[in-house]
Amino acid sequence: MARDTTDDRPIESSDALVAWIEAGARPRDRWKLGTEHEKFPFRRADLAPVPYGGEAGIRALLDGLRAGGGWEPIFDGDAIIGLADDQGGGAISLEPGGQFELSGAPLLDVHATKREFDAHLADLFAVAEPLGVGFAGLGASPKWSLAETPVMPKSRYAIMRAYMPKVGSRGLDMMFRTSTVQVNLDFSSEADMAAKLRVGLALQPLATALFAASPFLDGKPSGFLSTRSEIWRDTDRDRTGMLPRAFEPGFGFESYVEWALDVPMYFVKRDDTYHDATDVTFRRFMAGGLAHRLPGVVPEMGDWVNHVGTLFPEVRLKRYIEMRGADAGSKASIPALPAFWVGLLYDADALDAASRLVADWTAEERRTLRDTAPRLGLATPFRGRTLRDVAAEVLSIAHAGLKARAIVDEAGRDEGVHLEMLDEIVSSGKTRADRLLADFHGAWGGDIDRVLEATAW
Repeated sequence: MARDTTDDRPIESSDALVAWIEAGARPRDRWKLGTEHEKFPFRRADLAPVPYGGEAGIRALLDGLRAGGGWEPIFDGDAIIGLADDQGGGAISLEPGGQFELSGAPLLDVHATKREFDAHLADLFAVAEPLGVGFAGLGASPKWSLAETPVMPKSRYAIMRAYMPKVGSRGLDMMFRTSTVQVNLDFSSEADMAAKLRVGLALQPLATALFAASPFLDGKPSGFLSTRSEIWRDTDRDRTGMLPRAFEPGFGFESYVEWALDVPMYFVKRDDTYHDATDVTFRRFMAGGLAHRLPGVVPEMGDWVNHVGTLFPEVRLKRYIEMRGADAGSKASIPALPAFWVGLLYDADALDAASRLVADWTAEERRTLRDTAPRLGLATPFRGRTLRDVAAEVLSIAHAGLKARAIVDEAGRDEGVHLEMLDEIVSSGKTRADRLLADFHGAWGGDIDRVLEATAW
C-alpha cells in the first residue's frame, strides 16, 4: 500500500462498514482489473541488497522516477516512501525490506496490464541502470539474511516489526524477504462477490503451485517450491489463511465484516502520527478500547479502510477482491496472473464452470492443499490425481473465459496469449522453481549468486 487513507467520517455502527464494502459493487460493463507486482532491488556489482539512502539507494530510485514526471511524492516524515499517479490511479510503494512495488492503475483488460508493466520497467530501468541497480523476480530473497536486509523508513512498518514475533515465527521473513504478484478484481453484487471469493480461495493453492518461484532462502534450497507461501503459513493466524467462513451458507459482506472486526489492529493514524493499536480488535476500538490512551479519538472510516488493508487472507475483500497466492516471478508471470483470474471469474460461463469444479471440495481438502502446495507444487496429490491435473482443467476454463471476452491485441490475439507461460508449465510439469533448482544443483554448481543473475529483469 502506497498511502494510508484519511477519511474523518465517524463510524456510527457496523452497518456503515458493510455499506463501505457494498459500495464497491459495479455493473459488469464497468469491471476493471489492477495488477500489483513487487521485485527485489539489488546492486549489480556485488549482488547486495539496496539500502534506502545513499547515491544509489532506494530514495535515489524514487527521486529519479519523480524527476521523470507524472508522479507525486508520498512522504513519511521527511522520507519519500512512495509515488502516486493521482491522474492515472497507479502508485509506487516500498515493502519493508525495499521490495519495489507498482500498484497498477485500474485497467480494462490484460493487454493493457502488459503495456503498463512494460512502460513501468522502461521508466524504472532508465533510472536504475546508471545507478547499478537490478531487480530480481522471485517470491523470496534467495541469499540475504534478515540482518542483511535493509529497513525502509515507514512508521507503520515499525509497529508491525515489533508485533509480528508475538503472533508467529515467520512474520519478519514475510515483511522483509518475500515478494508477490497480485490482481484486484471487481464484483457486481454480494452474490457475485461470494461466488468469486469461493472460487478464488479454493484455487489459490493452485495459483501458488503454478507461480512457484521461491525455492531458496539464506543462500540454499529451502525445501519448498514457494518459500513465500510457506512463510505465510506461520505469520499471523488471526489475519491470514483460507477464510473458512466464506464457504458457509449465507456468506456475504456482513460475514466478512464480522470476521474483520475481531482481528487485532495494527495502528490508528492521526495527522502524521501512527499510534500502536495492536492490543485491540477493531470491534474493541469501536467500543472505546483506545479511549484511555487516545482521548477524543473516535473510530473513523479511514481507520476501517486502513484496517481491512492489513488483513491477509489468501483472498482479500475490500471494495474489490484481491488474489494473494502467487510468487513474484518472470516478466511473463506478471500478465499471466490477471489472465488466469480474469479468465476464470469475469465470464459468467467460466465462473459457473469453476464454481462447479470446486463446489464439493471440503474444508479439510482446501486446507490440505494450502499446506502442501508450497512444498510439492503441481505434484500435490488431490483425489487420486495431482494439482497438475487440476491445473489443466482450470486453464481450459480460463482460456474459454478469455476467448468469450474476445478482447484482442494489435495482432488479433485474445487475452489467452498471456496464459501461454502457464500452458507450458502444465505441459512440462516444471515450474520456475523446479527449473531454478535444477540449474542450481546442475550447471550452477550450488552458486546462489547465479540465482539472482538468472532472475534479474
